[in-house]
Amino acid sequence: MLYIHDFMQTGPQGHGLVNILAADKLMNSPRLYASFLLWMLSELFEQLPEVGDLDKPKLVFFFDEAHLLFNDAPKVLIERIELVVRLVRSNGVGVYFVTQNPLDIPDSILGQLGNRVQHVLRAFTPRDQKAVAATAQTMRPKKGLDIESAITELAVGEALVSLLDAKGRPSETERVFVLPPGSQLGPITPAQRQALLADSLVAGVYEKTIDRESAYEKIKGRAPAMDADAVAQAQKTLSPSHDGYASGDSVMGQVSDLLFGSTGPRGGRRDGVAQMVVRSAVRTVGSAIGREIVRGVLGGLLGGRRR
Repeated sequence: MLYIHDFMQTGPQGHGLVNILAADKLMNSPRLYASFLLWMLSELFEQLPEVGDLDKPKLVFFFDEAHLLFNDAPKVLIERIELVVRLVRSNGVGVYFVTQNPLDIPDSILGQLGNRVQHVLRAFTPRDQKAVAATAQTMRPKKGLDIESAITELAVGEALVSLLDAKGRPSETERVFVLPPGSQLGPITPAQRQALLADSLVAGVYEKTIDRESAYEKIKGRAPAMDADAVAQAQKTLSPSHDGYASGDSVMGQVSDLLFGSTGPRGGRRDGVAQMVVRSAVRTVGSAIGREIVRGVLGGLLGGRRR
C-alpha cells in the first residue's frame, strides 16, 4: 500500500524532494495504470485538507508518457480522472501530463491544465498538422509571435511557454530557452539505482510484499457455509412437519418443489434451493466486494473516510 504522505517529506535542509515512482511495468497495462492514477489522486483529495490557491503547491505530479494513461481507457474512467484533476487543485496538488503530442490528452482533461510548456512539433503527417494547429489555438497569442510557425521551428532546448499569472489568467506565450538539466542524461545503472534506494527516506518500507486476501478468496472461503445453509433449508423443506406438504405428495413433486420452489395453500411463495443459492451468492458479493469497491479507488469521490 502506498502511503501518500511519503511523497511530501523534506530533506535535511528543509527542501522538498523529488520522488520517482518506477512504473515501467505498470505502464504496460494502460487501464491498470489509469486506475492507479485515479486511486492516487482520490487518496490525495480525501486525505489533504482544502487550502484554496496556494503560492506554492504542497505536491506536484509529473506523469511521463501520459498517452499511456488514456489509451483504450473507458469513457467513465476518463470522466473520473477529469473530475479528480479539477478538484485536487484546491487541496494544494498540481498535476502535469508529459507527452509528445497534445492530441494524446483528451480535450476534457486538457482543458483543466492551465500551464503549457510546448516543445517542437514536426508536421510530417495530417495528424501532426492538426496537432500543430490545435496547440497554437489553445495558447494565448502574443503580438509579433506566430505560434503555429514557431512550434515547427523550435530547436533543441527551446520551448513556447504560457503560464497562469497571479490572477489565474494565461500569460502571453513566450519563446524561451530552457536551461539544460543538471542531472545525468540517460538511464542510471543498476548500481546507481540501488544506491539511490538505500539512501531514500522510505528505504525498507516498501520492500516487503504483502499478499492480502482477495475478494475471490473471500467468496471461495464462504462457499462451504453457503452450501451448508442450502442443505439445512432443504432438509427443513422435506421435513414431514413442514407446512404445505401433504403425506401423499409424489417424490418427483417434492424434488421439483425443493429445487425450484413451491406455492403454499394460501398463495405464499417458498423459494427453492436454486433461489436460495443465488440469493446467498448475491448477498455475499454485495457485502464483500461491494464494501471493497466503495472503500477503494473512488472512496475519495464519494466522500468516504478511512476507519
